[in-house]
Amino acid sequence: MANKAKMTQKAASRIQSHADRTGRNQGWKERSAKVVAKSNLSKKK
Repeated sequence: MANKAKMTQKAASRIQSHADRTGRNQGWKERSAKVVAKSNLSKKK
């Protein structure tokens, strides 16, 4: 079973930074940003 741990802003930043440096995994970069944004919205409610 997959680990359902929530992605933190720090983890998303790390993923995005790596994607920018390598030019790869741009799709994963976008998904990580969306997950964090969604998480932040749910915390504000």
